[in-house]
Amino acid sequence: MYPKTLLFALLSLLFYPDLKAQQNPLANSASIIVSGEARFTVLTPRVIRMEWDTGKTFEDRASFAIVNRNTTTPTFNVEDQEGWLVITTDDLQLRYKKESGQFSEKNLEISLQVDGETVNWKLGTKNGGNLLGTTRTLDGCNGGNTWDGDPIALEEGILSRDGWYLLDDSDRFRFDNSDWPWVSEPKSNSEQDWYFFGYGLDYKQALSDYTLIAGKIPMPPRYAFGYWWSRYWAYSDPEFRALVADFRRYQIPIDVLIIDMDWHLTHGGLKAIKNPKKDPFGEMLGWTGYTWNKALFPEPEKFIEWTNEEKLKTALNLHPASGVASMESQYQDFAQSYGFDTSENAWIPYRMADKKWAKTYFDVILKPYEEWGVDFWWLDWQQFPESRVVEGLNNTWWLNHTFFTSMAERTGKRPLLFHRWGGLGNHRYQIGFSGDYKISWESLKYQPYFTHTASNVGYGYWSHDIGGHASGDLDRDAELYARWLQFGVFSPILRTHSAKISSIERRFWMFPNEFQHMRELIQLRYALTPYTYTMARQAFDKGVSICRPMYYDYPKTENAYSYKYQYMYGDQLLFAPVAEPAGKDLIAEQQVWLPKGIWFDWSTGEKYEGDQVINKTYMLEELPLFVKEGAIVPMYPKITNLQDVPNHLILKVFPGASGDFELYEDDGDTEDYKSKSFATTLVSQFEANNEKVITISPLKGDYKGLSSSRSYAIQLPISFPPSKVEVDGKTYPYHEKITDEHWSYDGQKLMAQIHIPEQDISKEVIVKITYPDMDIDKKNLVYGKHGKFKRLQKIIGLMKIEIARENWWALLSDRVFSAEQTPVNITYHPSKIIEHLESFDKNYEAMLKDMRQHRDARKEITDQILTPLED
Repeated sequence: MYPKTLLFALLSLLFYPDLKAQQNPLANSASIIVSGEARFTVLTPRVIRMEWDTGKTFEDRASFAIVNRNTTTPTFNVEDQEGWLVITTDDLQLRYKKESGQFSEKNLEISLQVDGETVNWKLGTKNGGNLLGTTRTLDGCNGGNTWDGDPIALEEGILSRDGWYLLDDSDRFRFDNSDWPWVSEPKSNSEQDWYFFGYGLDYKQALSDYTLIAGKIPMPPRYAFGYWWSRYWAYSDPEFRALVADFRRYQIPIDVLIIDMDWHLTHGGLKAIKNPKKDPFGEMLGWTGYTWNKALFPEPEKFIEWTNEEKLKTALNLHPASGVASMESQYQDFAQSYGFDTSENAWIPYRMADKKWAKTYFDVILKPYEEWGVDFWWLDWQQFPESRVVEGLNNTWWLNHTFFTSMAERTGKRPLLFHRWGGLGNHRYQIGFSGDYKISWESLKYQPYFTHTASNVGYGYWSHDIGGHASGDLDRDAELYARWLQFGVFSPILRTHSAKISSIERRFWMFPNEFQHMRELIQLRYALTPYTYTMARQAFDKGVSICRPMYYDYPKTENAYSYKYQYMYGDQLLFAPVAEPAGKDLIAEQQVWLPKGIWFDWSTGEKYEGDQVINKTYMLEELPLFVKEGAIVPMYPKITNLQDVPNHLILKVFPGASGDFELYEDDGDTEDYKSKSFATTLVSQFEANNEKVITISPLKGDYKGLSSSRSYAIQLPISFPPSKVEVDGKTYPYHEKITDEHWSYDGQKLMAQIHIPEQDISKEVIVKITYPDMDIDKKNLVYGKHGKFKRLQKIIGLMKIEIARENWWALLSDRVFSAEQTPVNITYHPSKIIEHLESFDKNYEAMLKDMRQHRDARKEITDQILTPLED
């Protein structure tokens, strides 16, 4: 019936077998209804494709946006009602006036339910509630405005508060039926080619439907979730080695080393910033280049060999707009392979839309470097927007497609691209580079919104210049950098970067007062990788990205839309980045909306009833990170990179009546995850009265490199010390030190920890914790104490400095020092925790009074210092 498209489908399966269930543009025949020049395809109960074609040939090729129409045929009914074709699914009813010509507001309508009300759509109906998507770049922007002060214009997204979205695919390019799918002209055979999404307020289902037909969101390799070092700087081989040595010396994990454009020769260009030399194509001379600069890297292959030995994944910066210059070392080989006349030593123009040129580019220029060990490429396209080979073809979009789809074949690894957004369909080719953003508090405030909103088009892996790029008045502002880094930890990709400006600093150890906190942030990022990576799999399976707007889970609550600078980081964590500087009292105010339910503050241990807006203050070392009641967060111990993961797993189990988490794992670096080469482990908890039971179910699945056993540390934050711990029926006694088959207690964090030695992952592990009966009514004593302990210790340090300005005999009161030692005493004597906590509360106000009235303390300064303790 469809010979050409059937051939294309078969070729797709032959050359891309892992896409079998994901990218087949030929729809199931049972899903198709033809009525004259109109064709309707019921793809899901909520998505109907609508085509009108005078020639009745219709369109079955994949488009740039839609690549899979071979979905399971949903239940639907077709009727003829007085000349109207009526198609009814479980969620939509479509009516089309038969033989009435092209689709119009008079002959086509769709009805659906949105929050209990019937909505009738016709052509021309405005989608005023669209929740937007993303845009190509933040280059030159400051906060939510462009360089000239206009608001940043985000493109429309798939999601809308109106409950529907119409995707017009009529004018998008198509792919051909070749082994490497290529841009095909003309565009759609159908004069009208639309996809109607009708999902009500079920936004997650809408994204699932979208990625079902538009292609899955691929999983980046695991190392991508580690820390990326990047800086626009003319680094040399020895400078990079010294930089990495500092990371090792300061015990800061790192996985990715970005090497900006100075790795290659610039042929005398990029010297005079006010009057730069131009190349034969009118671009800045030296922006494009492929020959290593041996003044900086005398032996580039040995340099890459060293990065491999250091377990550093490397990316080289590319600006390919000016083709291949005659001065490049690859010029002759490229010309010979491509068939270019070199008799006049002319530069070879950029022609990525020419398949032969593209293959030559990848094989002659990039592949040899990849064989050395270069892992991926940072594309930095800033030149002419459209192809000079195929009219109307977006260069950004096409570069993303060609680089990403060819990488797996060249390298045998999971593809990874680092470039800008090119439009719908680009969610299949990630990661995104958001561009040169101005260093400002406004920029930090806007970035979380920009990041999670991009999830509305599946573009869930934006990588930002953490700390900002473009110079301003805050180049070395340590507080701004630390706050930005906090957001970076809870963003899809953590990459610090800046312009080639000496006043900007990104090395953490150059901020001595903030260094410890910055390092702890990087370590937290690595610790959370099992959680984050599981959420990445969820993005692949369901189309719901790691960073999500609040309205995904709470679509009927107005605050979910108005509190747009906070977001969910996966299923269990809510983050509201601080984007305001602290005052002289060392605290920044933050307003957070907490949805219905019980929430715990990660930094302080405070407990909150949800369904309210809270006003909190945060010192620099504190994060507005909230955890759902009953959450289980899987974590790694301290590690140096994500390429060698430990077979030890920390399970952070928060208070709550029940909760579960299904941990996802795979080999981290191949595409085998698409073909069931992965493993999952379900962890659940149940709590009643004074008992908690945690069950680690047997691992399901398999993948290359999977360890057959692992050890566990069960962490129980915001809890009393247990009276009894049993693991698989064996009693674990208390020990003050971390020891296998024992439990310990951290008085500073008010957290019990159970240490389970290596277990066979195919066997179930059951942990039973019993608490003393008398502690049940005293739970409120532990809430928020972890935060109070930390603040008190910091404040006492400042008060010691204050009172010793002139009197080196000065001491704070015994009551102050006694309060400071509360967590130490609890660690030494966990059984006396209630006594110590009640004493702390009883003497708290008197302790503050002692410090405020100290004879050597200045009132105004002391009032500022003590403010955090009065919050």
